[in-house]
Amino acid sequence: MKPGSPGGRPRSGKPSRPGRPGAPGGRPSAAAVVEPLITPTDPHEWGRIDDQGVVFVRTADAERQVGIWQAGDAEAGLAHYARRFDDFSTEIAVLEARLASGSGDAKATRQQALQLREQVGELAAVGDLDSAAARLEVVIGAAEQAVAGASQARAEARTRSIAAKEALCVEAEELATSTQWKTAGDRFKTIVDDWRKITGIDRKTDDTLWKRFAKARDTFSRHRGAHFAELDKQRGAAKSVKETLIKRAEELSSSTEWGDTAAAYRDLMDDWKAAGRAPREVEDALWGRFRAAQEAFFARRNQVFSERDAEFEGNAAIKEQLLQEATPIDPVADLDAAKAKLRSIQERWEAAGKVPRERIRELDGKLRAIEDRVKAAEDAHWRRTDPETLARVAQFRDRVEQYRGQAGKARAAGNERKAKEAEAQAAQWEQWLATAENAAES
Repeated sequence: MKPGSPGGRPRSGKPSRPGRPGAPGGRPSAAAVVEPLITPTDPHEWGRIDDQGVVFVRTADAERQVGIWQAGDAEAGLAHYARRFDDFSTEIAVLEARLASGSGDAKATRQQALQLREQVGELAAVGDLDSAAARLEVVIGAAEQAVAGASQARAEARTRSIAAKEALCVEAEELATSTQWKTAGDRFKTIVDDWRKITGIDRKTDDTLWKRFAKARDTFSRHRGAHFAELDKQRGAAKSVKETLIKRAEELSSSTEWGDTAAAYRDLMDDWKAAGRAPREVEDALWGRFRAAQEAFFARRNQVFSERDAEFEGNAAIKEQLLQEATPIDPVADLDAAKAKLRSIQERWEAAGKVPRERIRELDGKLRAIEDRVKAAEDAHWRRTDPETLARVAQFRDRVEQYRGQAGKARAAGNERKAKEAEAQAAQWEQWLATAENAAES
């Protein structure tokens, strides 16, 4: 058996020590623990068997008889009583790990520890019974602290819940004067949702806090209503401003000063946005006229630019030839040659100059795909030769071999339980080894 909760996972590649009871005055740690194999007790250190097969155990107080072995070899008998102690020690370790992980019922753990403590004095086993008794005292003390802390935890939870709702009230009171109408309004809605999730407060306190929140929300709602009433007045003025902007946009639509006029349209757009929204029933029509004037200008500019793009067709042909030259590049076969070839193509690509605008994305995309292929091969080469990665793979492989060796020794010694446990450890490390190898190859 393994002491403690199952499913734990080692950190930093090393199994943790057996779980200890939680620190006095606090709750047990909830961290996951992977326990090492329990080292079998050496029966000669803690007991003996005489010529008549009587088995004795030594404690700090005295030596006492724990049983009689007449079934065969005396060493086998002494080992039998040592295994009994190992089983008993494992039960203690399970309680220790349970407290350390914070799982299970602390009250039940205390009761089990008390039952085990009653057995120590009469336990028919050979091992460090004094240490076992001391461990049980620690477990009992820690369990009692956990039980006593349960009611305190509930009180602390109530205090936290009240503090959480008070924090929501403070936030609502700060939002009450906000002019970020959409953001603040949405936050008030989510505060209500957050409020409902907070439980464990008595009705009177909860009602008092809710009234405080509701007052802040009502204040915000009144301010927002007054704001939008004023906004309706401003929209009439915005209509007049936008009609003026439309007239200017229509005048610019026949200009051939491409750069200056484009900049003027950007300024007009800024002014349009700054004017605010006109009344809803005319906003779309105004925007349609303004946008039509812009599009007339940019359509003529695009036609001129398209004619200019025809001059760039020769450059596009050069770049197509360069792509044909770059396509066979094979970075897997020879990375250095591929990088050199790509650099040469990139230099000639830049020298070729501009291409028609509608070809830019296509041609650049094809070259980028080749560049990405070379870059990916370069990255993969780095991962395969990274000393840190290689060292990690070697470390994982050593741990697999180590546990396989332990399993073989245990099986040769007739300890099948220990052999299986070592094999399980080896299997886990093999999974991590495979993951590390795959990462290096990907």
